[in-house]
Parts: sequence; C-alpha cells; structure tokens
Amino acid sequence: MGETRDPAEAAGPAPPETHVADTDAAPTDDRANRPHDEPDGIAGTLRELVPLVLTALVLAILIKSFLIQAFFIPSGSMEPTLYPGDRILVCRVCTLFSDPTYGDVVVFSDPHPAPHLDRGAVGSLVHWLGEGIGVARPEDDDFIKRVIAKGGDTWELRRGMLFVNGARVREPYLSPERDSRDFGPETVPAGMLFVLGDNRLHSGDSRFPPPGGLGYVPEDKVIGEAFVIAWPLGRIGVID
Repeated sequence: MGETRDPAEAAGPAPPETHVADTDAAPTDDRANRPHDEPDGIAGTLRELVPLVLTALVLAILIKSFLIQAFFIPSGSMEPTLYPGDRILVCRVCTLFSDPTYGDVVVFSDPHPAPHLDRGAVGSLVHWLGEGIGVARPEDDDFIKRVIAKGGDTWELRRGMLFVNGARVREPYLSPERDSRDFGPETVPAGMLFVLGDNRLHSGDSRFPPPGGLGYVPEDKVIGEAFVIAWPLGRIGVID
C-alpha cells in the first residue's frame, strides 16, 4: 500500500517559530496545563475493551450469517473430495446471486427437521446469537452433498453410471470404491434438488427417503456453496 505524505513533510521541516516574550503577562498556574489523569484500573480497561469485543462479535455474526461460514466435515460420505476433519468455507452470499447448479458442492439444512423448541422471542434471539458466535448448536442438522439434478430433470443410475435427462454424466470426483446398484429413473419435483455424496457406498442421500437418506432437498434449504478447504494445512485448496 502506498504511503500518503503531507506536502509540508515532503518539503522538509518547517523553520522554528519565534515567540516574543510578554513580560507583562500574568503568571499562570502550571497545574492548568497538566494533562488529566488517564482512566486506570479494571474499570478503565473494561470501558475500552467492552466496545471492541462487542463490535468484533457483531462483525463475526454478520459475516457468518450473510457472507462466509466455516463448517467441519464429520463423516466420509464426500470422500475423496472431502475427508473427516476437513474444515471448509461456504459462500452464503452466493445464493443471493445464483441458484445451485450441476456439480456444485452445497451445504444445506435438514430437509426433514424435527419440531423446534418454543424458546420465546428472547430465548430465540439468545440462541441465534449463540449460533453466531459458535457456542450454541444449530436447531437443524446441516448436510453437505453434490448437486446432480434439478427440478424437472430425470435422473437414473445404471450399474453405478449416472444419467441425467438420458445423457451420461462423467464423474471424475467419485470414490474408487464404486456403487454398482441401480436407481431410478425418477423426475425431480419442481423447486427440489437431487443430491448425492461422492462416496456413494457410504452416503445417505437423495437416492433414499428418510430416515435412511435425505430424499429430495428443497432449494430454499441450501445454505451456500462450499468453495475451499481451509484446514488442515496439507489439504488447503479449491473444492471442485
């Protein structure tokens, strides 16, 4: 970043000012010119620290709620793309500008959630704040899968090979341990997504209805698109 400098500084130091002594001036009390004591002790520290902490918390909640959110991968259903223990970043704001499309790896909330507790207005606000700073568990579980087909598409799996609208889809991201079972054909209902895990033999996804799978996922359940692995260091990279 370039450094901006004042023109007077660039031209060199200004000549010292000369002052005319005023012998008729009344004597002044030096105490009036002394700086006031700075607030000290715990109370003074808290007065300075609390606004900074609150500002940081508000920014963190806003970023997590509307821009980018970090997630932890707990299972192997997306191997070899994602492994247990990976930390990923998900673009939440992306869903405001474009809909999920074929091949996207998306995080979404449970399409079949259990009834929520009635916490009341205050309790709900406190829980939301707790979620924002990561000290409260979300009310609904979150899942991560790959978008395979959208509303109106017809999908089919034949001996492990994927076909969408009659055309075979190449899937270089799949686990070497292939699933050769047949599923479909079925047409995805409007407003829904058909999602699959990359590790097909170990993924409860849209091929199966609840409770063994997820069934079709409403588009409005999508939280965002996973775009990068942020941890561990040896696996940092873009998610394809």
